[in-house]
Amino acid sequence: MCYTKNVFLIIALFFVYESNAQGLLDKVINEKEVTTIENILAADDMQGRRVFTPGVEKAANFIINEFKQAGLKPFDNNGSYRQNFMLLKPDQVSVNASINGMQIPQNNCIVRSPEKKLTINEHSGYHLTSIAAGTDFFSHIAPLLQSHENQIVFVDTSFAKNFQRLSYFSRQFLQNSASLIFVLTSQTNPQSFEIKAQQSFKEMPLSNIVGILPGKTLPNEYVIFSGHYDHLGIGKPVNGDSIYNGANDDAAGTTAVILLAKYYATLHNNARSLIFAAFTAEEIGEYGSAYFSEQFNPEKVKAMFNIEMIGTESKWGTNSAYITGYDKTNMGEIMQKNLKGTPFNFYPDPYTEQNLFYRSDNATLAKKGVPAHTISTSKMDNEPNYHKPSDEVSTLNLKNMTAIIKAIALSAQSIVNGKDTPSRVDTTQLR
Repeated sequence: MCYTKNVFLIIALFFVYESNAQGLLDKVINEKEVTTIENILAADDMQGRRVFTPGVEKAANFIINEFKQAGLKPFDNNGSYRQNFMLLKPDQVSVNASINGMQIPQNNCIVRSPEKKLTINEHSGYHLTSIAAGTDFFSHIAPLLQSHENQIVFVDTSFAKNFQRLSYFSRQFLQNSASLIFVLTSQTNPQSFEIKAQQSFKEMPLSNIVGILPGKTLPNEYVIFSGHYDHLGIGKPVNGDSIYNGANDDAAGTTAVILLAKYYATLHNNARSLIFAAFTAEEIGEYGSAYFSEQFNPEKVKAMFNIEMIGTESKWGTNSAYITGYDKTNMGEIMQKNLKGTPFNFYPDPYTEQNLFYRSDNATLAKKGVPAHTISTSKMDNEPNYHKPSDEVSTLNLKNMTAIIKAIALSAQSIVNGKDTPSRVDTTQLR
């Protein structure tokens, strides 16, 4: 009899705990809170949150205040929620290059470097590589851009038609970028060379907003929840409206990050350290997440939930979303397992031809092996308000968006608590 009573007591306590947990989830993440935050971030007075404008600064200050209220600690040692970094826009004064004593035309040398003055030769310690005739030109470029090693790339003249397209990567770049120099030449294995460059820079300050909930038992293991808070700003009027509010892209994701921060802070039992990041400069090249990713040992990052455009219904309707790069790790399987008994379903990305896994703020960490995925509902073949002034709160399904944020909170629970660890991305299989 005593044994039976104990069993019933345990079962009763379990149901009380489950009821309390569900009550807390509903209390923190609900349609009223979602609506309030969405309306603030996507309001006209945010001016479309374009980088380097008062509107994006207003949004940043709002997110900082929300992180403070949630009880997050600043991530950086400077005691600020702002993770400050610099984007450089160069003004090239001069470039001179010679190979084996022969002068190279200036247009055949493209310099991407944070150095104001460069003088480089075969003794300067730069890594030398080449793109030979007959190879896949564009497959070489991404690894070069992501490298932290100073490099000179000798590009065969057979690629002359595409060479100037590389100048795009030298128009603006992060201050901590390595030097990368492309030279168009028929001599892709020169005995000697000299490259001189002089340039000035316009320094453009940017800020991610980052807070942390230190882990209780696994503080040196990180789980990241993120979204980008910038958008397109004020542009060409469409039907009299010139403000690109970005309610779905990505005030929706930022709203989710804020509410997930409040939920986990209230729950107060995370084994792993939780990092909540609102990225800047996604719309102009994902510079915010690129800088953020360099601040971590990727082995310590156990999962990244990047959230983008969850305000509209997915192709499957309500109570559903998709995960980019679903097949790259088992993180999606873990998330769905944690939702057993609920009506919510996570699906693999149905728009793989659009390479979404590589096009959002998860990409930089994923390329380092981190199980980093983007959660979205955006119908990429049919989103009538995408990158338009009509991307307003009135076009969103806020009830469904609330359900998605709750599903993310529940599906991440075993990863947050250290019970599950997603498999790593096989970086050799990435393009």
